Amino acid sequence: MAAAETTAPVKEIPNTLVDPNTRRKYTRGRFLGKGGFARCYELTDVESHEVFACKVVPKSMLLKPHQKEKMTMEIAIHRSLRHGNIVGFHSFFEDKDFVFVVLELCRRRSMMELHKRRRDISEPEARYFLRQIILGCEYLHKSNIVHRDLKLGNLFLNDNMEVKIGDFGLATKIEYDGQRKKTLCGTPNYIAPEVLGKKGHSYEVDIWAVGCIMYTLLVGKPPFETVSLKETYMRIKKNEYTLPRTLNASAAKLIKCMLRGDPGTRPSVEDLLKDEFFSDGYLPARLPTTCLTMAPRFSIVPPVRRPLSDINKDCAQGVEQIKPEKEEPVPENRQLGDASENDIAEIFNQLKSLLAAKPSRRTVICEDEAEDPAAIPVLWVSKWVDYSDKYGLGYSLCDNSVGVLFNDSSRLILYPDGEQLQYIDRDLSEVYYSLSNFPQTIVKKVTLLKYFRNYMSEHLLKAGANIPMREGDELARLPYLKNWFRTRSAIVLHLNNGTLQVNFFKDHTKLILCPFMRAVTYIDEQRKFRTFRLSLLEEHGCSEELAGRLSYARTMVEKIITGKPTCGRVKTPA
Repeated sequence: MAAAETTAPVKEIPNTLVDPNTRRKYTRGRFLGKGGFARCYELTDVESHEVFACKVVPKSMLLKPHQKEKMTMEIAIHRSLRHGNIVGFHSFFEDKDFVFVVLELCRRRSMMELHKRRRDISEPEARYFLRQIILGCEYLHKSNIVHRDLKLGNLFLNDNMEVKIGDFGLATKIEYDGQRKKTLCGTPNYIAPEVLGKKGHSYEVDIWAVGCIMYTLLVGKPPFETVSLKETYMRIKKNEYTLPRTLNASAAKLIKCMLRGDPGTRPSVEDLLKDEFFSDGYLPARLPTTCLTMAPRFSIVPPVRRPLSDINKDCAQGVEQIKPEKEEPVPENRQLGDASENDIAEIFNQLKSLLAAKPSRRTVICEDEAEDPAAIPVLWVSKWVDYSDKYGLGYSLCDNSVGVLFNDSSRLILYPDGEQLQYIDRDLSEVYYSLSNFPQTIVKKVTLLKYFRNYMSEHLLKAGANIPMREGDELARLPYLKNWFRTRSAIVLHLNNGTLQVNFFKDHTKLILCPFMRAVTYIDEQRKFRTFRLSLLEEHGCSEELAGRLSYARTMVEKIITGKPTCGRVKTPA
């Protein structure tokens, strides 16, 4: 019986769903991702046209009593919650094959993708995100709920860049004061020592997890992470981690408080927002969506606020290290969000490994299992015009911003609102102007940018109005074109946020490689847009069509690594 259950094929999910309780009809839309037993899709209400996220769980995965109980508990807890920093629960229903959970759609994915693309983020950003995480956590604790799996992958972002706590699969309710749970659960990098010790745990495990999240956001990696699960657990039990000297003193102090080994000495969730880390530092009211891939600019912060130069410099003189193994090196002259040579080299190695797989593996079409929409690029080049024989290369990003890489190696970008200008000089210093107010020294370049914009609007882009500015967009920084080159077969475009794009001339297909996500997006001749993890393509195989383009991309990545060419045309390969 057990063997039959494991080998039973999963039924096909219907394209039209009807909630038998409310009679609401939905259409199932694009695939959003998968995790555990569930697959997630966009779900559109046929009548109201509202769009939701739908978590679909096959009943074949809920045959054992504890699996059913876990699913029932998750639904019961989540449906009882209503808060601005909790993923909204709308409804759930089932048919003979599946359980459907209808949730708020968070289009900007999870903070795990933000972390992978950006690694360490600035203090104002961390302050912004952490405040919302703590507010959501405070609501949970007042509702007698312990989440028990707070981590970047369970913190979701909506269109307004607001944090929403989700995934209540491990959450539990505290039934009476002093109750201690003894289930061993959680995610290794975030799990509290009292959980590992099996002595009972409560609300304090969430405080510990927030401490791990804060450390990860500011330092770029979890505090106890190692290559071995056993070693990670040992470090957690011994409370061994390192506070880099680059951390602001107040940030280091708050992290130390949350990561105290004795849960009884950790601050309560109510105490966290009173900490000087939040009261003394600059807290943005909003963040731009571009911070998913690029650090924001804080040059317009009012004078009463602390300037970014003060916020991000080393203010932690004398901060002690907690049982350090070694001091973390601080990279010099690294812009937040920029890809390094190591990142480009890593994606080259992954392409090499993928393409070394046996041809028989590549011809097996298992791409669905490698698809990961969470790794979709935030910004990529949608159109371009090569006028480098006189002026430079003009391009438009997918958000309708327009940029030019001039032949003198300076760059100029016009934002989607059609008003803000970002100028990057040859020494890569950034200055911001508006289309109605800029210095005489760049008049010619602004005129040329307008020419490129008008040309692409008339000949290459669909007609459309400029995107109005939203609150927080005044802090936006856009990636710029770092370098480019053309061969007889393609143009290669490399953005400074790491995105590497290969546009093929013959069939207008495109590859977009992201070294941070270790992923590739393929836009085929029908403009179908699919994103795959390279490691999963190696495992599950891919079509010869995609493999051929990846092979060409590997050659192009090698040219970037060797530094040849930078910009212009090359004769080989064909």
